[in-house]
Amino acid sequence: MEYYAEWRLRGDRYDNGYGNGMTLSNGESVQEMTKVKDDEKETVFRGKNGHMLTCLHEKQGDVTAFKTVFRNETDQPAVLEMLASFAIKGVKADRMHRATSFWSAEGKLLSQSFTELNMEESWAGHGYRVEHFGQTGSLPVRKWFPFLVLEDSETGHFLGIQLYIAGSWQIEVLHGYGDIRVLGGLADRDFGAWTKSIAPGESFETPRAVIAEGSSLEEVCDRLVKAQKPRIAAPDRDLPVIYNEYCATWGNPSEELIEKMAARLKGSGVKYFVIDCGWYRQREDENWFNSAGDWKVSPILFPSGLKKTCDTIRSNGLIPGIWFEMEDCGVDSETYSETDLLVKRDGIPVTVGTRRFLDMRKKAVWERLDERVLGLLKENGFGYLKVDYNETYGVGVDALCGEAYEGADIPASGACGNGAADGKVTVCDGPGEGLRQCIEGTQAYFRHLTEEMPELVIENCASGGHRLEPSMMELVSQASFSDAHECTIIPLVAANLHRLIRPEQSQIWAVLRKESDPDRIRYLITSAMLGRLCLSGEIFEMDEEQWAAVTEGIAFYEKVKHIIKDGFTKVIRATVADYKNPAGYQAVLRTLGDEALLLVHTLADGANPPVDDLLAGYDTVGTYGSELGADFRGKAFLLSKRA
Repeated sequence: MEYYAEWRLRGDRYDNGYGNGMTLSNGESVQEMTKVKDDEKETVFRGKNGHMLTCLHEKQGDVTAFKTVFRNETDQPAVLEMLASFAIKGVKADRMHRATSFWSAEGKLLSQSFTELNMEESWAGHGYRVEHFGQTGSLPVRKWFPFLVLEDSETGHFLGIQLYIAGSWQIEVLHGYGDIRVLGGLADRDFGAWTKSIAPGESFETPRAVIAEGSSLEEVCDRLVKAQKPRIAAPDRDLPVIYNEYCATWGNPSEELIEKMAARLKGSGVKYFVIDCGWYRQREDENWFNSAGDWKVSPILFPSGLKKTCDTIRSNGLIPGIWFEMEDCGVDSETYSETDLLVKRDGIPVTVGTRRFLDMRKKAVWERLDERVLGLLKENGFGYLKVDYNETYGVGVDALCGEAYEGADIPASGACGNGAADGKVTVCDGPGEGLRQCIEGTQAYFRHLTEEMPELVIENCASGGHRLEPSMMELVSQASFSDAHECTIIPLVAANLHRLIRPEQSQIWAVLRKESDPDRIRYLITSAMLGRLCLSGEIFEMDEEQWAAVTEGIAFYEKVKHIIKDGFTKVIRATVADYKNPAGYQAVLRTLGDEALLLVHTLADGANPPVDDLLAGYDTVGTYGSELGADFRGKAFLLSKRA
């Protein structure tokens, strides 16, 4: 394989081979650049007009980290239309593995051969075969995760890639002219309406990409996941259990209900009690979704204020947490009409359904959030913050051009072409660049929160799993794995995510109902052992038999969470194809030294699954769950390698 630079300047000649409109790669700037340096850590190219491209590729343990720096060393502004974080030639592969994603169905593996994709080279070697995928908008995990594994079935070699991009991104695989190339990074002008103006003497650095090689899909995914370096707050490092009240109150929490739930949790092994949405309702008839955005404590639900409720939670041995959707606002909020605070496209506030979005680049927005989010956290003694995000502003927003950003820690944007004074048209950066700027503002505010409150545990949520990408995961302690709370596919989604994020950060909900029998409870809690255990639901209405099944599960989780945290997911065996009507079984084996955790779940027609081979060579130290002789049962095995 050979590392190189992929980039495009406005005005470049496009490559031939029928790729125009599908790819901006291998255009005039790439064809005419000259390599001036090549060593273990960087490869440097000079463009024909003097622009410099530095491709950084640093070995970091079991992975190689990539990014590209463009420097404008000419005396004229340059407008980029594409700049890849990584680009590789000479790849040997005949199969690709991708992680698909929609709401409540995150991470489903799609494995296809080049032949199935019609990617085999043409009879004459002429013409590009292109597989170009990604997403546009502020939900980076929508349809696809920013992830790809290429397999060479002849040699058994696997090449895995993850992008660290929380906005619009793309990955391309090109086959033609005797070569396979793979490249990716920010979504380009064609795919993501992105252009970036770079003034003379200025530079631009791409987001990061990480690449791993190995001899199996599981090995490569493990290396990619363990390359993620999250900021996990000190109170959260031993994977404590969470309770979130949402599936008990459905956006209508109150002092009275929280007091009952907190009392039930006392001494149970649960550490966090999270108050979810709706706590800000000002009127009886308000909808929690549409009224979000002003963040004023409800006098109806909390007549004594949130501080009293937080004190009640702490008196039961729990750390209080609270839900915010701090980057946007609903139609019934006052903020919805404060257009100076909102992102715009073509000068008009971006409106999606009943949602609008705060412009996280602006100082005034940060000041508002410091008052109403950070201030509320500090004043009431919260130790846990759930940050939700329930829409996307699409392809992009108006870019800030030729002026400094107003938010803290966000660099100034570049100049925007030629001014109108000399008779030429002023060209501003595309809306894709505006989106990138806003995402930088969001991530800077996350860092600001942790600087202000170093012990704060932050949960990353976006209608469940729409932000489960590495650059967001590195800013938080944990994340909501999905909104798949009331269905039977919870263990399937939870296992998928082992390939994509660290299980120690993957918060999986076990929603407990007063009518749930012990088998249902064990199915849910063993599902949650595929990551971080989070309880929800009507815990104060459960009888003693039901509650005993819960506390037994918590005790078993405590015995195996070191394997969840530091283990290697060696096997994910799933026979389920249809997530709407799941049939079959799933078995996940995660190993750590001489220990292992085996989690088995049966779905429809999945009773008595064949898992003896996964138990072979181990002694069973302990179990939790139900016998697997019926549908929709779950069982966890703590194993020790037989001497």
